[in-house]
Amino acid sequence: MPPFSICDPMTEPRKTVRLKPKAEARAIRHGFPWVYADELVTDRRTQAIAPGALCVLEDGDRRPMGLVTVNPKSKIIARMLDRDPDTVIDQAWFEARIARALDLRARLFAAPFYRLIHAEADGLPGVVIDRFGDAAVIQPNAAWAEAHIVPLAAALQAVTGVTTIIKNGTGRSRALEGLAEETVTLLGGIDTPIPVPMNGATYMADLVGGQKTGLFYDQRPNHAFAAGLAKDARVLDIFTHVGGFALAALAGGAASALAVDASAAALALAAEGAKASGVADRFTTRQGDAFDVLEALGQELEGRDEGRFDLVICDPPAFAPSKPALEAGLRAYERIARLAAPLVAPGGYLVLCSCSHAADLSSFRNASARGIGRGGRRGQLIHTGFAGPDHPLMPQLAESGYLKSLVFRLD
Repeated sequence: MPPFSICDPMTEPRKTVRLKPKAEARAIRHGFPWVYADELVTDRRTQAIAPGALCVLEDGDRRPMGLVTVNPKSKIIARMLDRDPDTVIDQAWFEARIARALDLRARLFAAPFYRLIHAEADGLPGVVIDRFGDAAVIQPNAAWAEAHIVPLAAALQAVTGVTTIIKNGTGRSRALEGLAEETVTLLGGIDTPIPVPMNGATYMADLVGGQKTGLFYDQRPNHAFAAGLAKDARVLDIFTHVGGFALAALAGGAASALAVDASAAALALAAEGAKASGVADRFTTRQGDAFDVLEALGQELEGRDEGRFDLVICDPPAFAPSKPALEAGLRAYERIARLAAPLVAPGGYLVLCSCSHAADLSSFRNASARGIGRGGRRGQLIHTGFAGPDHPLMPQLAESGYLKSLVFRLD
């Protein structure tokens, strides 16, 4: 018996949805993948469409534009799936998308540890798949992906040969789609953290109980850049998660690394990763709220250079996940920079990161510079980093380029 029962989930005739006459059809024809609720004719018939249903999108003149998935409960009411309105969304369709994504990753990475599917940029809107060797974690963050989870998972297994598939149905995006939170094992199973080799270190990823998919692959190139600055350095890694920048820095020759996080479970995995990497003797942890720890360290080091860190990294969660949260989020980024800057030894380095969709690079850079200045320091911006190539950017969708990393050398 195959691990999944395969069927075409869309057996009903497809409905049609239509853009309002003044909606910008050109952007969609040129590749923009979303239709917002105020751009679509939302009569009673449209409102009655089941979340995740497949529909044919028409422009204001009733000309077909492609096959979309519709969720009347979401502000992103329609997402483009295929330019061919007659396309059948079945296991074969998923296999073609996943195979194309796999070809890129296989060329980039020697070992199968990477983000395999990066949502819209890989042609699967709202779907994230991270691969951990013979295991994979799917995040179906849109209603259509939840409705098609069976053929999606079957295609993933067929293309990659993974023996374990976990569905991680948690997070803010699912709530915005009206989806319940749940984590389910779809194939195989795993009850221990998986060791993940990256940048010369070994990270431990909890695929079932960890944050999101268990590990953040997006920072891989930024970890590597910071590690290049870390030889013989004293390193402070704030918001370390499972070791983040700290383990990469130690693999790069850092003298010591202090890793800070609010989660005891994450720090335990970080310590396990340090042991697996052979750097446990240079690795220490401190549990606590990041702002509280930064303030405490500032008080401990006030007025003296001795004891300051040669490399300080702050990689917080998204402080500005949406436009309404932007102002408060930028203030939080500024505060992080203000508290972290005094902890850096003269001539040392400060790395500040943002994964906020709503905060563009310019706004984040300005907030960081203000914070450094308010912290009594000046510096050079020597590097700007982004997510790795397994997190491709969709040029038409600014939100797909969410990650920013700024590296300052402080006077």
